[in-house]
Amino acid sequence: MEWLIGCWVFIGILVGWYWIKEKKKIETKHGLPKGNLGWPFIGETLEFIASGYTSRPVSFMEKRRSLYGKVFRTNILGTPIIVSTDPEVNKVILQNHGSTFIPAYPKSITELFGKNSILQINGTLQKRVHALIGGFLRSPQLKARITKEIEHSVKFTLSTWKDMHEIYVQDETKKITFEVLVEALMSIGPGEDMKFLKREFEEFLKGLICIPIKFPGTRLYKSLKAKERMLKVVRRIVEERKTALRNTNEKPPIIDFVDVLLRDIEESSEMQRLPSDFITGNIIELMVPGEETMPTAMTLAVKFLSDCPVALEKLMEENMELKKQKTDSSEGYAWTDYMSMQFTQNVISETLRLANIINAVWRKALKDVEIKGYSIPQGWCVLASFSSVHMNENNYENSYRFDPWRWEKMGAAVNNNCFTPFGGGQRLCPGLELSRLELSIFLHHLVTSYRWVAQQDEIVYFPTVKMKRKLPIRVTPIST
Repeated sequence: MEWLIGCWVFIGILVGWYWIKEKKKIETKHGLPKGNLGWPFIGETLEFIASGYTSRPVSFMEKRRSLYGKVFRTNILGTPIIVSTDPEVNKVILQNHGSTFIPAYPKSITELFGKNSILQINGTLQKRVHALIGGFLRSPQLKARITKEIEHSVKFTLSTWKDMHEIYVQDETKKITFEVLVEALMSIGPGEDMKFLKREFEEFLKGLICIPIKFPGTRLYKSLKAKERMLKVVRRIVEERKTALRNTNEKPPIIDFVDVLLRDIEESSEMQRLPSDFITGNIIELMVPGEETMPTAMTLAVKFLSDCPVALEKLMEENMELKKQKTDSSEGYAWTDYMSMQFTQNVISETLRLANIINAVWRKALKDVEIKGYSIPQGWCVLASFSSVHMNENNYENSYRFDPWRWEKMGAAVNNNCFTPFGGGQRLCPGLELSRLELSIFLHHLVTSYRWVAQQDEIVYFPTVKMKRKLPIRVTPIST
């Protein structure tokens, strides 16, 4: 027994000695940001995670920014990392992509999405796929069609609320967004395939932030198996569409993203052709906003409006005015109708700023880089923190207060370096307009159909942003 204890003490001394040696080596590097790597192996991870369960999730960043400056070094999730809370540094990181910085995500994410993931591909291929997605989502044909599809989904879901004793907003919003997005991606309507994909996708998402061990029974293993089952369905749909395309002499109109990718393959040379597995894998990856980010944004908008009755009343007035105009003219809604409501867009901007659903991006330096006097050595990971910028009092007065009116004063500042809910640079989210449209339609039909009372609930920020109790509310239909 004494021998065993002695071995552990010896190992502990070795680990401690090695850690101190590595820390000194890092600390003597010229120009490297100040900071602290914390304990051996775990670094400062525990404090980082703990802050995600508080009402001030960026407290970890704020504390170190006050000690070391806007850019500092730390060690979280087993990785020595440089953190930037400086909007100008973040801009350089986001724009210098491919040749200087490449994506660097936790192993569980890279395992689940695979090497051909949109998150991980670089260079010409990334630009090409990003352009294909963006072009499709911005096309007038899709905008006209998807506006109607979102309206239908929102109205149908809201119509079921009047008979429900209690509504859990976080669950209900997922019914709206997932089906709309899957239909836009693959033209799958309600039915067995949709139910299957939704069930398996929920299982798949559970493994995004987990211990990266793939033994049977582990979380990652279960999520990988769920992806395999989804791939079979998506692969079948893609192959059926391929066959139909080969058997016609005419070019049918593009109706979904599968069509976009297949048309690109048909018109590309052999060397540039996208492999089939690339298509099926990325179709699954593109489902993430429908199940995770958009439902969260909708839920948090309801939460913030519930806590700010003055903003809710102003929002209702603007949307009731639009509804009256449409009723009087007997015209349907268009994309531009929803997007032209200024206060509604201010509510959405403030929700995205305060919610910080995408709170940061992870990158890895391919070579030594210097930005604003800070050195980022080759091989180091760098985290560009969006939430720290959004919650900084120097950028937003009373930053923890929900204040849609701030955007009236800021004007064009919605497009500046201090507001990055959709990222930036070459990887700026191509679905940002579609995201705003979905939120606009949901808020319009919600506030013109119901008044509600929300129960007490709290936002949890780790491992992903969500409501602790799924935001239960009771609704009362508005008489018309």
